[in-house]
Amino acid sequence: MGQLFGTDGIRGIVNETLDAKLAYRVGQAAAISLTDDETKPTVVIGKDTRISSDMLEGALIAGLTACGCNAILLGVIPTPAVAYLTVALHADAGIVISASHNPFEHNGIKMFSSEGYKLNDALEERIESLILQPEPLPVRTGAGLGQAIDGRFAAEYYLDHLAATVPALPPLRVLIDCANGAASATARYLFTRFELRCEFINDKPNGTNINNGCGSTHLEMLCEKMRAGGYDVGIAFDGDADRCLAVDETGEPLDGDQIMAICAKTLVAQGKLEGGGFVATVMSNIGLHKYCAEQHLRLLCASVGDRNVLELMQKEHMCLGGEQSGHIIFLEHATTGDGQLTALQFLSILAQSGKKVSELASAITHYPQVLRNVRVQTNDEKTAILGSVDMKAAVAAAEQELGQEGRVLVRASGTEPLIRVMVEAGSEADAARVTDNLVKKVEMLQKTLLK
Repeated sequence: MGQLFGTDGIRGIVNETLDAKLAYRVGQAAAISLTDDETKPTVVIGKDTRISSDMLEGALIAGLTACGCNAILLGVIPTPAVAYLTVALHADAGIVISASHNPFEHNGIKMFSSEGYKLNDALEERIESLILQPEPLPVRTGAGLGQAIDGRFAAEYYLDHLAATVPALPPLRVLIDCANGAASATARYLFTRFELRCEFINDKPNGTNINNGCGSTHLEMLCEKMRAGGYDVGIAFDGDADRCLAVDETGEPLDGDQIMAICAKTLVAQGKLEGGGFVATVMSNIGLHKYCAEQHLRLLCASVGDRNVLELMQKEHMCLGGEQSGHIIFLEHATTGDGQLTALQFLSILAQSGKKVSELASAITHYPQVLRNVRVQTNDEKTAILGSVDMKAAVAAAEQELGQEGRVLVRASGTEPLIRVMVEAGSEADAARVTDNLVKKVEMLQKTLLK
């Protein structure tokens, strides 16, 4: 990670660490990186529903056009739609203004290449070096300036693409949580193309209610409504709709591990699971590992982050991969995780199976997992704590205590100033106890560093 770019672009609290001045500079740097003397490149821009997205969009447009780049404005649209439309509209790059699952006061800027993939490290470093250099960046004048173009029409191309990835769907009763985010602008138009009997909740964004007690990071409301009865399945997206989680007919949630396992089993039966398995991450539940071993599925684990998942998928020639959080990549249809695409694939498999969601999920045992976050001040603090002899010894002792029936992962967040402590065990009590001990160790080392 650089000074600005984390594992998923530039993130920050708006007007604290991410402001219009920085967004303008990002626009300039992106334009300069894409431009040569003979071309006027084009960038597509999408955004989520945060109150700050308009401000950052305006600054980005100013920076791009000042340096001779045209901008196609997609409006409020999911992150994966920007990736798809960058390719479909033959643009040179795509930019998304979103902080995904984070609270509304946060926002972010992430970029896609002309092929629809997240930027490689070299190009990110090039853009970051331009942003951080102290001198003013050169601007164009006269006819050399870029223009902003209304591109809201293009959402229909994206929805057509998604709808074409599945056959006709039967009238399942589906409850869909849009997280008051980007899916609020697209989900109704997509899912009502089928015979599905859909109801939508949290699809009325007001700028500050994105991810607020709803969506894939807060499933409580969706679970409660599912328990009230009458629905076949619940679907939850996050703020930029690149994640999807499900809830069964009894109100029990399914995470990304379970969704991938169910999809993988069906793809095997159809002869479509390239590579003989799929890619998960180090956060994936130990129950998924045991299920894949029983089913003779090849399970590979990447570091956390969709870029890492994608790289391993491409290296191993696999078509399915994703994260426990619901960020799932179907490489046959998309270059990045897409919540709405995942929902359609899962609904299609559910319909073909003739089973209830709870029956499909019951094959994968979910070991109790506890995740705690410890806030830190700097990246150097993260590195010092995680690299300390005391921390490594504490993790080793916890792993020895849990044995084959548990797992420990202590890692730095790539998007927030946090150290994440995750423990899986045979019982909730054991997982909680070991997590508490490790969190205390992190906090003790943090206090030592501050002295």
